[in-house]
Amino acid sequence: MTAPAGIRIDPSLEDLYKDLHRHPELGFQEHRTAGLVGDRLRASGFDVTTGVGRTGVVGVLRNGDGPTIAMRADMDALPVREDTGLDYASTVTATDDTGKTVPVAHACGHDLHTTCLLGAADILASATSEWSGTVVLVFQPAEELGAGAQAMVDDGLWDRFPKPDVVLGQHVSPLPAGKIAGHPGASYAGSDSLRVKLVGRGAHGSMPEASVDPIVLAAATVLRLQTIISREIPSTATAVLTVGSIHAGDAANVIPGEAEIQLNIRSYNETVRGKILDSVERIVRGEAAASGAPDEPTITEIERFPVVTNDPDALRTTLDAFTDWLGASNILDPGAGAGSEDVGILATSCGAPLSYWLLGGADPSLFTTGDLTDPALLKVPSNHSPHYAPVIDPTLGTGVRALVVAARTWLGR
Repeated sequence: MTAPAGIRIDPSLEDLYKDLHRHPELGFQEHRTAGLVGDRLRASGFDVTTGVGRTGVVGVLRNGDGPTIAMRADMDALPVREDTGLDYASTVTATDDTGKTVPVAHACGHDLHTTCLLGAADILASATSEWSGTVVLVFQPAEELGAGAQAMVDDGLWDRFPKPDVVLGQHVSPLPAGKIAGHPGASYAGSDSLRVKLVGRGAHGSMPEASVDPIVLAAATVLRLQTIISREIPSTATAVLTVGSIHAGDAANVIPGEAEIQLNIRSYNETVRGKILDSVERIVRGEAAASGAPDEPTITEIERFPVVTNDPDALRTTLDAFTDWLGASNILDPGAGAGSEDVGILATSCGAPLSYWLLGGADPSLFTTGDLTDPALLKVPSNHSPHYAPVIDPTLGTGVRALVVAARTWLGR
């Protein structure tokens, strides 16, 4: 793998990455990160606006006539206790939006995204003779909450800053470092997370006849929900329904008064999504009625991510440039992934095509074939794992260069 001519990586980026990794912040709490981002962008010569969508940062660099591109990096971390053993591992805790103290870690790689985009910003700003147009850098909060992109749009993102002709971005993944992957069309699933509250009637454990047991109701509901995908959705459609949390009661001899279920739905098609959501409501209310529940259940949306759709032509333009740089063997098509992202909102809200790709971040020595058939893909830690952390070299350098190559491909000259 050779670096494109003129793209040299600032050695200080590694220290910046480690600093961000040590100091993760939850969604809409990225105040320290936003401050560092703003300072670096100003030093590179960008016009900087902070507080966009609460904690987002936008940097704009105008360099004559030409296309306008937007490049996005997310900044937030996860409520995960890091267990990587790295000397720059996070030991941070924070208060979440429920008032609970939680461990926080960059277990999804957003610290790398931020570092890479800052590195690319400095390179573009220092080589303005090689391109023309306008660069809009979007450092987004709260991707993990599915709320940050929409918050920036609602705060006038494309009214206050130049509208792009294309939106570019990347996400680090467990692919071997040095590889890049992208899929045209529907690339990442839409996601709906719901909280279901089931109301029963509490009683002493010795007198179940005096109760409407919400635990039995919850168990019946969970089992029935599992039939939606297998019995109500066409076999040609791709969808997932997971019940990830169920809670009721605090004592062995007390029948509680209510139970709570949290579930997540992944889908790629609005018709399929609507069918699943309708079925969830029908089953939840039907099981409550069948149990004789004294009150109606409630279903509350926790978060929602729309389907991420890569514009085929825009993605091909970017991947062709990557192929010229890295060689065809290092460019992969991963197919549609079940993970979710809100980057697509930035593109659809302004009518621009999206070109979004995966950046390999795993130690290449762990792989044999290095492609999507490699068994190591099932063994290396993945995003959101407490063990997840990309290898800095060559991931950081590849990520910076990928953004610069993509930017120069879309800009003038």
